[in-house]
Amino acid sequence: MKDLIIIGAGPAGLSAAIYGIRAGLDLLMIERFSPGGQVMNTHEVENYPGFVDPVKGWELMSAMENQARRLGAEIINGEAGAIIKDKEKNVFSISLSNGKSLIARSVILACGSANQKLNIPGEQEFTGKGVSYCATCDGAFFKDKVTAVIGGGNTALEEALFLTRFASKVYLVHRRYEFRGEKILQQRILANNKIEPIYDTIITSIEGKEKVTKAILKNKSTNEKKDLLLDGVFIFVGYSPNTAFLPEELLNTRKEVIIDKNLQTKIHGIFAAGDMRENSKRQIVMAAADGATAAMNAYDYLQEMG
Repeated sequence: MKDLIIIGAGPAGLSAAIYGIRAGLDLLMIERFSPGGQVMNTHEVENYPGFVDPVKGWELMSAMENQARRLGAEIINGEAGAIIKDKEKNVFSISLSNGKSLIARSVILACGSANQKLNIPGEQEFTGKGVSYCATCDGAFFKDKVTAVIGGGNTALEEALFLTRFASKVYLVHRRYEFRGEKILQQRILANNKIEPIYDTIITSIEGKEKVTKAILKNKSTNEKKDLLLDGVFIFVGYSPNTAFLPEELLNTRKEVIIDKNLQTKIHGIFAAGDMRENSKRQIVMAAADGATAAMNAYDYLQEMG
C-alpha cells in the first residue's frame, strides 16, 4: 500500500511527486501515455519562470520528469479506472485497465485534458490526413502548403505562428470578432504576412478525397458560406478534462473536478490539480503550483489520519 498515488504525469503530477517525495511520502505515479502531458506538444514555452529564453516544451517536461525520478519517483504505465474508498480503513482502491488494482491512503488526480473536437463532418474522417491537433507534431508535413488554424486562444495563436515556419499561408479562423489570446501574441499574428485572420466565422465541414482539399466556412453574422481551398486544418478550440473515469459526484456540469481551497474533492483524501479541476487557467506554472499544493495538503491529510 502506498501513502499516495498520483494519476497523471504532466506538470501538476510531476510537481506533486517532487513535493510528495521530499515530504517523505511513499508514492507511485500512473501515466497512460508518456510523462509530460500536453506540454510535450508545445513548440516553445516563454512564460515559465526561470528561463530567460524560450524553452522547448519537451525539454521543460523532460527536466521535470528527470527531477522527479532522481528523487525516487516511480512512474508506471497504465490507465486508471474506478476509484473506490474503503471508509472503514480510510484507503482507496484504484483499478487499472489491465485488471490490476492498487491501494493508497490518498490520491491526487492530475490527469490533465484532451483536445476538444469540433464534431463536424470530415473531422474524424480526415484526422491524420490533413486534420491535426498539434502543429508542433505535424507542421513539417505542410511545407509550402496552405493551412487553416481554428481557434482564438493562446494555443491557436502560438500554433499559427509556428506553422508559418513551414506553410506558405495560414488562415486563422475565429468565431468571435477578436482573439482571446494574449496581446503580445495578437501583435505577432497581425505583424506576420503569412497569416490571414478570418473573424466572426465558423468551420462547418472539412472535405476532400484521400486527404483534405478544402474547408467550408460560414460567417456568423451573414450566414454566408464559402469554400476555403487548403491542405490542412489545425484545430485548437479548447480542451476537455480527462475525467470520464470519475464518479459524477466529483464533477461539475463541465465535467471538471470540483475542489475546495485546499484542492480537496468531495471525497476526503482525493485531491485534484491542474487542467482537470474547475476554474483552472490551464497554464504550466499554475498546474505545477497546483501539484505542489495538492501534495502538501495530502501530506497534512495523512498526518491527521495517523
